Amino acid sequence: MTSAFTDVYTANADYVRDFRLAGLQPVAARGIALVTCMDSRIEPLATLGLQPGDAKILRNAGARVTDDTLRTLVLAVYMLGVERVLVLPHTRCKMASVAGDAEVHDAIYSTYGVDTRSLEFHTDNDQIGALRHDLGRIRHHPLLPDGLAVEGAVYDVDTGAVTPVDA
Repeated sequence: MTSAFTDVYTANADYVRDFRLAGLQPVAARGIALVTCMDSRIEPLATLGLQPGDAKILRNAGARVTDDTLRTLVLAVYMLGVERVLVLPHTRCKMASVAGDAEVHDAIYSTYGVDTRSLEFHTDNDQIGALRHDLGRIRHHPLLPDGLAVEGAVYDVDTGAVTPVDA
């Protein structure tokens, strides 16, 4: 039986033959949570010199700190060994290059006829301003501990460089 996923199931069979991650614990061995974009140009572990098991990786469009991101960070801090959080958006991000959610809604509707106005995409063309806002959401969340190390940086998709953002 063939499906739209035959290629990935076949690749998984190869992966299973050389699987070496059995026995990893569910905690973040290096105590880090990374909030980054879903963009496939980002290799979060390699970018930061991490290995499987070192970090909790949270990915979404635009690397935004949404309510779901905060929920996940609360769990990661109290149950999965996270002691520090890095928020890492990237250059040339589609979610930071549009005028706002309305532009995305309009583009989807005009191309596909799907009304997405019930969703909030969290677009913001002031990427550094959005990053600073999101860092504040983490730092001031009432369920996250005071003193949790929280920083922001921007990943350059053209060079691989990570540049800290003063926030």
